[in-house]
Amino acid sequence: MPNLLIVSNCPSRNTRLLQNAVLEGCQHPDINGVITQAREPLETDHEDLLWAHGLILGTTENFGYMSGQIKDFFERIYYPCLEKTEGLPVAIFIKGGLDGLGARTSVERIITGLKWKQVQPPLVMTGEFKPDFVDQCRDLGTLMAAGLESGVF
Repeated sequence: MPNLLIVSNCPSRNTRLLQNAVLEGCQHPDINGVITQAREPLETDHEDLLWAHGLILGTTENFGYMSGQIKDFFERIYYPCLEKTEGLPVAIFIKGGLDGLGARTSVERIITGLKWKQVQPPLVMTGEFKPDFVDQCRDLGTLMAAGLESGVF
């Protein structure tokens, strides 16, 4: 049974809603063969990634960059995971105040170095919080979990 790890920074009520929607999507009633765990970046280490068969990574855009907590996460797991997690399927969601491009670029650069496999383009949600952001995150979680369950990823 595949393990799916969600690591996301949730500094606000709205970003917590997004993470919860991703988790809800991963636990869709039609998906029975995936174990899902959501963790805060500061509480996650390389052992969690070695456990995972897939990863959903969520960050806010802070000063045109990924959040500091996600950066800290990457700094702590990078070398212990290098060469041990190559090919890890990953999906990304970003809540940006501007265009999300700086956060996206910085995360993708690190993912490329780790040789992880993005299974879809990053979900970048910008501007004022909209209810459809929650739906998009739920769909992201469902698609990732379904892909792991079916062996597509």
